[in-house]
Amino acid sequence: MKNRILTTLIVAVSCLGLLAGCGGKDGRLTAKVIEVDLTSEEYAFAVNRDDPDLLVRINGYIASIKEDGTFDRICDKYFGNGTPTPVTSAPEDAGKDQLLVATNAAFAPFEYMEDGNYYGVDMEIAAGLAEYLGKELVIRNMDFDEVLISVNMGTCDVAMSGLTVTDERKELVSFTDSYYTASQRIIVRSDNTEFDGKADAAAVEAVLRSKDPSVKVGVQEGTTGQLYCEGDEEWGFDGFAMTTTGYGNGALAVQDLLNGNVDYVIIDAAPAEFISQNINKLQ
Repeated sequence: MKNRILTTLIVAVSCLGLLAGCGGKDGRLTAKVIEVDLTSEEYAFAVNRDDPDLLVRINGYIASIKEDGTFDRICDKYFGNGTPTPVTSAPEDAGKDQLLVATNAAFAPFEYMEDGNYYGVDMEIAAGLAEYLGKELVIRNMDFDEVLISVNMGTCDVAMSGLTVTDERKELVSFTDSYYTASQRIIVRSDNTEFDGKADAAAVEAVLRSKDPSVKVGVQEGTTGQLYCEGDEEWGFDGFAMTTTGYGNGALAVQDLLNGNVDYVIIDAAPAEFISQNINKLQ
């Protein structure tokens, strides 16, 4: 897989001194993703419930890029051998016809920042969508918990941030047609053998259920991984007895795993692969 390194996140980690003493060189530890899907969920974009016209137009765009191969080409840039394309945000100007996109650019490979530019599957779709609508693209980077609120309040036009469709969120916004099926996966250190031979979610979860609060699991705050670990009635997640530690982004959680401060990390499958591969390059 040919991906851009998460420079912004890695530099932040380096500045904290977290890279010392971890890695794959000289037998050091690396991050290992267990290739078992623990959940299944649908990603979609979100618009204000009072803007059905925009919803129809975005659905039309999603259908068109899936039909003509554009979506597959974008995905190849992040999951295959393609080269990611930087996306820039125009300055906000009330006098211009602009598309205001709300995101949390800390969820690679769907949205992240590098050298002042935006990258990711969602961000490249956002650029194409703005062109399709004949508008200038403005990206507002904010905390994940604020993304849907901004659309609900009408301060942004569309939320594009690796959003999972849920009934609770449908009370706030209208979701577009799904464009991506996601799942949660667990990341462990390379010397961990607990999940060897575990071929399905039930087998992996049996191991997790055997753990007590002395065992720590890292998650990205506000994501499905956190709900999965802590339990959520709406989602049907029972949760686990392990102690959940939240992080601002997945890269910090994985680095803390390598530092021995948490025992597992549970995040979406695509970010799990993307982050682990790029952090392992530096070990």
